[in-house]
Amino acid sequence: MIARLKGPVLESTPLLVVLDCGGIGYEIHIPVTTAEQVPPIGGECSLFIHSVYREDSATLYGFATREDRDFFRLLVEKVSGIGPKIGIAILSRMSSELLRGAIARSDVALLSKCPGIGKKTAERLVIELKDKVGLPGGGQTITPGESAPAGEPSAFQDAVASLMTLGYKPADADKLVRKAAANQNPDATVEELLRKALS
Repeated sequence: MIARLKGPVLESTPLLVVLDCGGIGYEIHIPVTTAEQVPPIGGECSLFIHSVYREDSATLYGFATREDRDFFRLLVEKVSGIGPKIGIAILSRMSSELLRGAIARSDVALLSKCPGIGKKTAERLVIELKDKVGLPGGGQTITPGESAPAGEPSAFQDAVASLMTLGYKPADADKLVRKAAANQNPDATVEELLRKALS
């Protein structure tokens, strides 16, 4: 089982990257949220991998962080009706931290805005994953780095929510706050994140 791949980037698109690992080019499907962090052609890239082996194919899915990969695994292994393609589409629209928060808060309306997710699938996501995204007493817990547990709104989630109330689409708000958070210390306040996102 391949857990991680590291090597120079040979090819890169918003949903696919080819890495040169020991002279072998590995084609890896990635969400847009990971593509934003992939270096230019020739740059060194490291991705956490989820492998899917079928009778007639072997497909690799790559993620910038272990948390994103683990969240993807939860989506495709625990929620009926969500396969790898829909999982990648969901994580291309919103970051795993925002999705975790939406699931923990039972925010079906926000989850329904993801591609391939209708209201019923969004409700199923909440039912099947709510106790697995960092809430106390849940089964498999995923901790989003240094941020607050998904049950408690983090500064990141509050900043995204604030931009949404200003009229930004969820995906755009999420992207702006992610970019702002990349240049801030982990303890940045909502105000600091918003100031950077709107500058």
